[in-house]
Amino acid sequence: MHELSLMTNLLDDAVAAAAGAPVRAMRVRVGPLSGIVVDSLRFAFEALSPGTPADGARLDIEETAPSLHCPRCGTDFSTPVGSYDCPSCGATDGELRSGNELELVSIEVPDHV
Repeated sequence: MHELSLMTNLLDDAVAAAAGAPVRAMRVRVGPLSGIVVDSLRFAFEALSPGTPADGARLDIEETAPSLHCPRCGTDFSTPVGSYDCPSCGATDGELRSGNELELVSIEVPDHV
């Protein structure tokens, strides 16, 4: 389960970005072609966050659809996994622009008064 090592890295990045403040929430973007099992990523967060500045934080996971660019007609399009034909010209050689990502999009920390 490589999600444990991936979540370790995400937590490290979130804690570093928080610069000593507690982390209340993390927003993560996961593409369907990334090979990441979202439930396993959630499990890893629940297992790894206790005792860290992210203890008790909320994990928000945004799942994306694959996004492609057609080099033949220039169309940019999103599509379900497994259906990669260009909707404009029918070409099957689209360039993957997103869908394989794992990104820490944002963190939430308390306001400093």
